[in-house]
Amino acid sequence: MTVTSAAATSAAQPSTTGAMSSLTSNFTDFLKLLMTQLQNQDPTSPMDTNAFTSQLVQYASVQQQISANTNLTKLIQATQSNTMLQAGALVGRTVQVSSDHLPLQNGAATAQFTVAAPQRVSVGLYSDSGVKLQETALNANAGVNTWSWDGKAADGTQLPDGSYKLIVADQSGTALSTTSAGTVTGMQRNGDAVNVSLGALTVPIDSVQSVGAGS
Repeated sequence: MTVTSAAATSAAQPSTTGAMSSLTSNFTDFLKLLMTQLQNQDPTSPMDTNAFTSQLVQYASVQQQISANTNLTKLIQATQSNTMLQAGALVGRTVQVSSDHLPLQNGAATAQFTVAAPQRVSVGLYSDSGVKLQETALNANAGVNTWSWDGKAADGTQLPDGSYKLIVADQSGTALSTTSAGTVTGMQRNGDAVNVSLGALTVPIDSVQSVGAGS
């Protein structure tokens, strides 16, 4: 099991750092222009007081913006670190996640879907390259339905653990939203997002719908 955050810290910073560098550079340029203007003004005709005051207000505004952005960046980083620490408690737990992929772990997988009325639905499993591996039809009850997979392809071959595309369609052929169950094996922070790994399947932490007992 893994909980990864170090690489993500540097990944989260490029856009923020770039924006801050640009703002700081503009602030420095503004300050240089102001000082040059003061140094080269005509002593017999000094800068208009109102104009000078306006420029000082702009100066203070930019300085406050830089300070606020710096503090906001620190707050975001602290929040992300705290989220990682809390999310780390999910490792080893069974969770239900909203996803159109199914994690096959230890040769077994479980998915859920909901239909408004009893009907015949089709369940298809595909590789990420689009190859159909398994397809079955079943009678679904109104409400939440649970479907389990033993990891076998249509020809009976046992497929390796991994992440497989899942498509559940109702009798009209409309794809239904699905959730997948699995054991959390790791956590990663990728930029501003915290992701959860269920074996080969990685989803955003906000995809977690429910948390069960440890495996």
